Amino acid sequence: MHLMSRPVQNMPRHRQRFDSPEQEVYLNLWRTYDRLRILEDELFSRHDLTPQQYNALRLLRAAHPKKAPTLGLAAKLVSRAPDITRLLDKLRNRGLIERERPADNRRVVNVGITDAGIALLDRLNEEVRDCHARQLAHLRPAQMRQLVELLKKAREPHEPEESNWK
Repeated sequence: MHLMSRPVQNMPRHRQRFDSPEQEVYLNLWRTYDRLRILEDELFSRHDLTPQQYNALRLLRAAHPKKAPTLGLAAKLVSRAPDITRLLDKLRNRGLIERERPADNRRVVNVGITDAGIALLDRLNEEVRDCHARQLAHLRPAQMRQLVELLKKAREPHEPEESNWK
């Protein structure tokens, strides 16, 4: 029987091989992100949101009652948003945010959260906490602190100087 035609269940289990320790770490980070993201996607899809939209709403609630410049908001998102305008358009169309252009600088767009946006976040609070518990509550507090420190060290040389994530 040719090797390629063997049923999967009869394939020998070999230890996974990686080209380098860095590749092993990176692929494990990627796999972890994928597994944890499934739970988050499930939660936010029930509310017709993406994780990035939720993150933008959280940041705008933190700035409330002030408004934030669009580019400043984009810089604070957990993950890079290549099309922040489209992301914000979707939130505005749902009445969750509002935008304004200051009279003294028409190139700037300031964004603020609406009462409807705050109400949505309030409704999501418990569900988000439950989601995070499902994702990571199996780790002890000391393990979570250690993981946070290791992740900070891993991304430190790649964080912009002005990052809030340092």
